[in-house]
Amino acid sequence: MIKLRLKRCGRKQRTVYRIVAIDVRSPREGRDLRTVGFYDPIHDRVQLDVPAILDLLDKGAQPTGTVHDISRRAGVFTESES
Repeated sequence: MIKLRLKRCGRKQRTVYRIVAIDVRSPREGRDLRTVGFYDPIHDRVQLDVPAILDLLDKGAQPTGTVHDISRRAGVFTESES
């Protein structure tokens, strides 16, 4: 099963995350299948590849709770309903 989840990057106390499609059995910093976004919680910046996310969701990928919340705030799911 494929999940959309956060992959930690950055240095100590200055964490940034990549939003990636990854196999469920992989560790948090494991090899990802595709990078679909970026999240910086310190500066509250989000960059998402919306068509790629919607394509993965159509193919059955499941977002984690945090990725779902980030995507919802960015308006990904309102675009899919249109």
